[in-house]
Order: sequence, then C-alpha cells, then structure tokens
Amino acid sequence: MAVHYVLDADDVPEGGHTTVLVEGRDIVVYRIDGQFYALHNYCPHQGAPLCRGLVSGTNLPSDVYRYEYGREREIVRCPWHGWEFEIKTGKSLFSDRVRVKKYETDVLEGKVGIVLEHR
Repeated sequence: MAVHYVLDADDVPEGGHTTVLVEGRDIVVYRIDGQFYALHNYCPHQGAPLCRGLVSGTNLPSDVYRYEYGREREIVRCPWHGWEFEIKTGKSLFSDRVRVKKYETDVLEGKVGIVLEHR
C-alpha cells in the first residue's frame, strides 16, 4: 500500500472536486463536509469522465405519492447517460453489482493523499 500526496486540502473547496493523475490513474477527489473522497474518473457504463457529471442529491425512499429529496452533494451523475453513484462509496444507486472504483484518502499536514494498493 502506498499513499501519494497529490494536492493541498485547500485546492478542493467544500462541495467541490478536482482531478489528479496518480500512477496513470485518472482520479476525481471530492470534498463533502470537510472529508475527502476519491473515485476513478471513469463511468463503468461507457467510460464517461465522472468529473464532468452533476453532483447533487437523490430521491429518498418514501411513501406512495410522496417524494423526499436528500443526500445533497453525495451523488454524482454520469454526464453521458445519467447513471448515479454514491461519492462516499462508489456504489451505484441502481444495482448492487455496479460501482465505480473508490480509493481511500489520507490527509497529512494539509496534503490530500490517495492510497493505492499494489498487488
């Protein structure tokens, strides 16, 4: 396991994101409520760059004819076909079998690091 410190924490505004290249991997780093989350910048459907997708919330489970919106800034929507993924986990909202690769992050002395597992 290796940690690559790739940017200053201040480079990612609250609710924003930026992309970094780590060992040839295009990774998008999001900041939500002061925490950093990193996803592979590649939609598993047809390869769209997730960094260009809308970051928003989603409809929550609710009673019939009632629509509740929540999870603001926790969902990224693929810019090409609208597939939605949880930023914190990489899981899709529509299938337990579809996800985006998630990378662990580490913050040390104001630097954000991406943890890569080497096999």
